[in-house]
Amino acid sequence: MLYYLLAVLYVVSCLLLLLVVLLQQGKGGDMANAFGGGGSQAAFGARAGATVLTKATSILGVLFMIGAIALGVIGKRGEASLLGGYKAPVTNTPAPAPLPGPKTTAPAATPQQQQSPAPAPAGSTPEKAPEKK
Repeated sequence: MLYYLLAVLYVVSCLLLLLVVLLQQGKGGDMANAFGGGGSQAAFGARAGATVLTKATSILGVLFMIGAIALGVIGKRGEASLLGGYKAPVTNTPAPAPLPGPKTTAPAATPQQQQSPAPAPAGSTPEKAPEKK
């Protein structure tokens, strides 16, 4: 809550400082005086007494600097680093490629698993395959 109140006051003081600086009259040290166009004025203009605008400029300038430092100190939260609150990104590394080795195939049938074709019944004639012409 204090931070937001201070931020509002800081913005108001910045706007007032801008307004006060723009309202002030120049001191006479412009380009015309540099080349002899100033006429009766001195080299840097006549020194005038401190007016309300110059006092306001000094006070608002000090408020600007103090406000900037105060907002910087109060606004600092958590870790000292800008990236202190973030976790390191997780990198997905690919799985290593399998090592070259013998190719695996389906296991061959063992002699006990191999069965011979069923014997033909006795007295029957074996069938012949048709001949090609």
